[in-house]
Amino acid sequence: MLRIALPNKGTLAEPAATMMREAGYRQRSDSRDLSMLDEENEIEFFYLRPKDIATYVGSGDLHLGITGADLMEESGSQVRKVIELGFGQSKFRFAAPPHTNGGREWTLADLEGRKIATSYPRLVRAHLARNRVRADIIKLDGAVEISVQLGLADAVADVVSSGRTLRQHNLVPFGEPIAESEATLIEREPRPDREEPPEITAAKRVFTARLQGVVYARKYLMVDYDCPKDVLEDAKRITPGMQAPTVAPLTEDGWFAVRSMVPKADANRVMDDLARLGARAILTSEIRSCRAVDGSTY
Repeated sequence: MLRIALPNKGTLAEPAATMMREAGYRQRSDSRDLSMLDEENEIEFFYLRPKDIATYVGSGDLHLGITGADLMEESGSQVRKVIELGFGQSKFRFAAPPHTNGGREWTLADLEGRKIATSYPRLVRAHLARNRVRADIIKLDGAVEISVQLGLADAVADVVSSGRTLRQHNLVPFGEPIAESEATLIEREPRPDREEPPEITAAKRVFTARLQGVVYARKYLMVDYDCPKDVLEDAKRITPGMQAPTVAPLTEDGWFAVRSMVPKADANRVMDDLARLGARAILTSEIRSCRAVDGSTY
């Protein structure tokens, strides 16, 4: 049976559970439950702290897990990314109080010899080392932003989404992002000396394909339109699809029905371009899920 870790709380928890439901998997009804068995799909879900998920997957106790890419890197566990899931995007950045001397912005070099509070010491040390900056790293498990106000640190390194929490504590982000993250499906790093049972590999392939299908369904729409033969090649260039559009002749001579997947963000522009080209009956529809869009992950 496949054993999968999901976040039990935080910003990734509810979106991860929603994706599971869209992929056809049962989920817990009580947020206090630490595990749940989906007998129909032969999967047992475990609800763990996002920071611990990479550790459990890396040890081999669980086959797959969903966590932030930044948490995966910070763990140092023997895991690798399977697919990115398209939610939970964030940036990991340095932040400090505004300079008092005329508004000069902080630079990475200003951190030399400073105290930096963070919940991600591994990522911060690696980033500073690459830039040859030496600083004193103070590890905190949460509420990093308050550390400057309390005099514990001179600057912080933390996940930034809207920046509202930083502004509340008079902190300004600076420099290039230390890392960028989003929710990621991870698995244990394979090694020649530990073979995975074939049935587990097959189950992981099915699970990954379902999630990949949801990811694509959220990013794409299906567009259908009628196209005259003399502009069909131009229309196909506008809507190339993931592999190629589906084209079928209509009963009206010289016209074809075309169906193709298009990115949601481009849908209105695509419809405008098709209309200018002479296409008719242009419509879009939602995609619930799909399979084998870009080949097997395994």
